[in-house]
Amino acid sequence: MNTIVGFFCAFFLFLLSAVAMGQQKVAGLVLDKDTRQRVAKVLLVNNTSGANVFNNAKGEFHLAMKKGDVLIAKREEYKSDTLVYEGEQVMVVYLEKTSIYIEPVTVVAKKSPDQILAQRRIDYAKAYKLADPGDYFSVGPNGAGLSIGTIYNLLSKEGKNARKLTAYFQKEYEENMIDLKFSRMLVKNVTGLDGELLDNFMLRYRPSYTFVQMANSYQMTGYILSKYEQFKINPYYKPLPDLMKIEIDEK
Repeated sequence: MNTIVGFFCAFFLFLLSAVAMGQQKVAGLVLDKDTRQRVAKVLLVNNTSGANVFNNAKGEFHLAMKKGDVLIAKREEYKSDTLVYEGEQVMVVYLEKTSIYIEPVTVVAKKSPDQILAQRRIDYAKAYKLADPGDYFSVGPNGAGLSIGTIYNLLSKEGKNARKLTAYFQKEYEENMIDLKFSRMLVKNVTGLDGELLDNFMLRYRPSYTFVQMANSYQMTGYILSKYEQFKINPYYKPLPDLMKIEIDEK
C-alpha cells in the first residue's frame, strides 16, 4: 500500500515539475487604451492554468505564464481584454473604458460687454483720440487761444470717421448689454416659448438700453411677463431691424 501511495506522490510531483518547467514569471503592465495612463486594481487571470493576481498601483504585475497561455484582464469601468502569451518578456495590456472617452476641452469664458468695449478702446486708440476733440481753448506762451488740433479734429474727414466708428462701438456695447440682460435663456424660462415663437417675441419686445441699465432681475422678469401677455394675443412676426449703417471713408 505504501508503495502505491509513494508511486502516485512521485508521479504528481513529476507532473508539477513538468508544468513548472514550461512556465516562467512574466512581467506585465496595464495601460488605458485612450490616455496611455497606467491602470491599477486590474485582475489578471491565466485562463489556462487558473493562476491570477492583481496588479499594483503602478499598473505592474508578475504572473506565471508559458507560451500559448491565455491571459484575461478585468476591471470595473473597463472592457475585459484577452491576450495570448507569445513568449514576450513584458506583456502590455491595453484596456478600453466602457464609456466613450472625450478629449479635455478648454472652455474660454465669453467676454462681457465692458471687456469688449475696453478692448475696442485699446485696438482703436487712434480713432478714440481723434473722436475726442479735447478743449477748444489752449494756453500757450502767448496766452489763451483756439486749439488748432481741436479744430482740425472737428472738421477733418478723419475726425468725422473716427467719431462714426466710436459711435458704432458704443452702440455695439449697448446692444451687448441688452443681450446680456434680456437673454434668450431667460425669456425661454419665463415664457416657455421656443423656436420661431421665441425669435418673434425677442424681436418684438426687445427692451431699450435705458431700461436695461435701470432694471434689476425682478423688474426684467416682470417686463417679460407683461409683454408675453400681449404677445399671446397676436404673436405675429416682426422682421429684424436694419443694422446701424456707418460709412467710413478710408481714403
